[in-house]
Amino acid sequence: MKNDRQNMILEIISQENIETQEQLLLRLQERGISSTQATISRDIKQMHLIKEPIGQGVYKYAVSGNRTKLNFSERLRTIFRESILSIDSAQNIVVIKTMPGLAGAAGAAIDDMDITYLVGSLAGDDTALLVMRDSDSATTFCQELKEML
Repeated sequence: MKNDRQNMILEIISQENIETQEQLLLRLQERGISSTQATISRDIKQMHLIKEPIGQGVYKYAVSGNRTKLNFSERLRTIFRESILSIDSAQNIVVIKTMPGLAGAAGAAIDDMDITYLVGSLAGDDTALLVMRDSDSATTFCQELKEML
């Protein structure tokens, strides 16, 4: 139900200029999805939606270009969340420690995110190394992963 609602939100904001949560709630109701403003607010936060200007002081909801690929399915997020033990960065490298046997899956999930500042990844049994373009990218990505988990 949550995935259906969030997919519908993405569809709506791609087709219309939605300025407020109330407008979004109304469009969802018109499509047969009942929800509350608080739930829509949580969805917006989880999906990393932003408001972008469309002119004359008007804004609309849109998917953040930086976080688009971090919005993978809830099931994959749960698997990812439960397999990671720690995340740290040094210089331009992010080190992810996982439960034994799961570093490859974590690395594959990250590779599927299509992160522009990720140069490459290497995974062993319980450790994945991510090489980023610079130390700022490594720090930012490390923080984003920690927030997601």
